[in-house]
Amino acid sequence: MLLYYIRHGDPIYDPDSLTPLGHRQAESVAKRLALFGVDKVYASTSNRAIQTAQPTCEMLKKEAILLDFANEKYAWQEFSVEADGMRTWIFRPRKYRRLFASPNIRKLGDTWYEHPDLSPYKDNFKMGLERISRETDNFLLSLGYERIPEDGIYRVVKPNEERIALFAHEGFGYLFISYILNIPYPIFTIHFEMCHSGMTVIEFPSQDNELCIPKVLTYSNNGHLYHDNLPLDFNHRIKF
Repeated sequence: MLLYYIRHGDPIYDPDSLTPLGHRQAESVAKRLALFGVDKVYASTSNRAIQTAQPTCEMLKKEAILLDFANEKYAWQEFSVEADGMRTWIFRPRKYRRLFASPNIRKLGDTWYEHPDLSPYKDNFKMGLERISRETDNFLLSLGYERIPEDGIYRVVKPNEERIALFAHEGFGYLFISYILNIPYPIFTIHFEMCHSGMTVIEFPSQDNELCIPKVLTYSNNGHLYHDNLPLDFNHRIKF
């Protein structure tokens, strides 16, 4: 199985939608996915994710299956903090980024939220991780992959050669992808970032049709934007 994880296009957060550029990015993604096709299209229940998925659905004559657990509003409630007089993601403020890079956080592994400096948010983080774990396990099991908790890999309960597209978000994506790859959330968030309409492809290769260790083939790739001569500014922040 190939899982295509696509972040929504250039957004307007209030009201929840896409900018004109975001719509063009969504069309560019659709043309890219149409080259090889996808068997199922999933999308977060947010408008910006649905609007990003729409051109793909139209081009491939698919109907998006909505996944409410992928809506970023829940991850925001669970993983945002007060810092520098504003509400922001835990991985944004400098002090928490420095903490996430520390040996103490690394030693805590999957229980990183137990660090004393995170005590005001501990319960929210733990609840959020449990939610993501539960819902992601259910989603992947529906596709034929059962997680082996002690190893963080998957048992193939039903071989699947499909190509699956999921249109969602960055904040949710950090949680979702780091869990699939069995990488602690703090380590993932300080070393990776997603661009608007960026495409991550994760292969679920089977070993003797029994076990599967997911592997990233490309991360937040924006080759479709280059192909269509669309702006390559990384989230309006960096030109490269």
